[in-house]
Amino acid sequence: MVGIIIASHGEFAKGILQSGSMIFGEQEDVKAVTLMPSEGPDDLRAKLQEAVASFSNQDEVLFLVDLWGGTPFNQVNNLFEEHKDKWAIVAGLNLPMLIEAYASRLSMESAQEIAAHIIETAKEGVKVRPEALQPEEAPKAAEAAPVSSGRPGHFDYVLARIDTRLLHGQVATAWTKTTKPDRIIVVSDNVAKDELRSSMIKQAAPSGVKAHIVPIDQMIKLAKDDQHFGGTRAMLLFETPQDALKAIEGGVPLESLNVGSMAHSPGKVQPNKVLAFDQDDIDTYKKLEDMNVELDVRKVPTDSKDNMDAIMKKAQDELNAKK
Repeated sequence: MVGIIIASHGEFAKGILQSGSMIFGEQEDVKAVTLMPSEGPDDLRAKLQEAVASFSNQDEVLFLVDLWGGTPFNQVNNLFEEHKDKWAIVAGLNLPMLIEAYASRLSMESAQEIAAHIIETAKEGVKVRPEALQPEEAPKAAEAAPVSSGRPGHFDYVLARIDTRLLHGQVATAWTKTTKPDRIIVVSDNVAKDELRSSMIKQAAPSGVKAHIVPIDQMIKLAKDDQHFGGTRAMLLFETPQDALKAIEGGVPLESLNVGSMAHSPGKVQPNKVLAFDQDDIDTYKKLEDMNVELDVRKVPTDSKDNMDAIMKKAQDELNAKK
């Protein structure tokens, strides 16, 4: 795996490392290196060398630095000269750049390949409101048509996820990069009626992917349409397991559900950090299992799968104890 060093003036590197972990999960072979006011170039160089030495693969290292020409960049560049056939440096660090680098490590084994790949994402992450202030983009080359392994004429469902937060950082980055959808469809009666939430979800969609919000009955109709969606890779997001069950019972052909998060609310128990249940939730998941729907409990693609039956048993025990 490509090692990543985040280098900055002051605590910026540590802060953005923490932000990246919140969105994408904890990462191996990633180090934050900071230049503090009381330190000089030699101190920073020693920290950089120590960070590189801690990596399992020291041949492939990507440096993400805050400012081109600053002390962190200059010290990184001095080390880079002896490894410029494989190492890479990208300056102008922002959070979209870091998240894209994390996602790219899942499929790319070269620091220089990742460096070239993340630049466009870093640029696209700079946006402004009002939108009229945003410079016009140059036309992009047409992208290749998606490849579908689904039924001819129908959606190819690349992921169906239950997540109270719906479209957020982990979905817009990690899952989108892994599953490569053309459309993200939030399936929810409640959200479809909420103009503010719908607008925010559409704005959160990653570049190049369209986001839609549809009521459950409309999704059922779309799933049965065999004329218009052939070759379309769709990611479905459900706010609750009850919404997912209604969609599947209505004819949306899902064989697996990724369970990402279920928020705590009064009357629910929380058997782990991200999932909360009441009795209706447990009963709903059992119905889904009886329908042979696989329940894949993971926050991000790199996580190992948790045992849903064990989690539900613990939740059931806690609910019974409250009676």
